[in-house]
Amino acid sequence: MTMLTRQDILRGLRAIDDMARAAGVVVDLSIYGGAALALVFDLRHATKDVDAVVNGSPDFLRQAARHVAAAEGWPEDWLNDGVKGFTSRQEQMELMADFDHTAEGGLRIYTPTPEYLFAMKCMAMRQEGLEGSHDVSDIEALADVAQIESAEDALALVESFYPSARIPAKVRFGVEEIMGRVVARRAAARAGSRSG
Repeated sequence: MTMLTRQDILRGLRAIDDMARAAGVVVDLSIYGGAALALVFDLRHATKDVDAVVNGSPDFLRQAARHVAAAEGWPEDWLNDGVKGFTSRQEQMELMADFDHTAEGGLRIYTPTPEYLFAMKCMAMRQEGLEGSHDVSDIEALADVAQIESAEDALALVESFYPSARIPAKVRFGVEEIMGRVVARRAAARAGSRSG
């Protein structure tokens, strides 16, 4: 399985940016998941693909992504929109500073705030439960970045992005269990620093 590092992802995106500039096309791309964790939060070393949603010029982006895949020897779906089902109507996105597009063309990249990515990760929690997926470690790390203090705060945050009726019971239980670990880890760290 091909794993894409932060440098790989940036190289692929810069190639698309160059193609968009040459074609005079502006492409708005929102990046989520492991790629956002690697690009913005430095919480992942690599990811198997780039979860993204394009606004404007989808045909151009598909062709450009295929071109990059062929040039790099990556899977054709290295850039895909499988994340669409987990996006919120209340999105909180930020423009990524590294891409200085112009009105004449280029790539504008948006990434989620840590709070929004935390909520998305909770909603996308894998069926295999709390073991055997990156989701748990990602959620724990994002809880620290977003400074979420408790399970109640975490669930309130998820509900600020997704209607309560859409949040499955497994997500609620998972969040409570994960935040229990986070709170216990922080308490142990505080106790350790006091005794040290």
